[in-house]
Amino acid sequence: MDEIRDKLQDIIRDILEDSSIILHNQTTAKDVEGWNSLTHIIIVVTVENKFDIQFETAEVSELKNVGDLVALIQKKIVKK
Repeated sequence: MDEIRDKLQDIIRDILEDSSIILHNQTTAKDVEGWNSLTHIIIVVTVENKFDIQFETAEVSELKNVGDLVALIQKKIVKK
């Protein structure tokens, strides 16, 4: 799971152009400057592409924090 979070952190750093971002399981979009509704969509699409997975809209809308996203990515990778 740490490997997934690290890759996710790199993705978010690239999109938000901020190499100082550190993600924790409890991190939410509100905790990260520049993570708004538009960048959220870009993050989700980029994560799908980088991990070669597809999210359902309902799955994404239920995410509360980075830990939830990491767990969902893990679940999707295992199902492949």
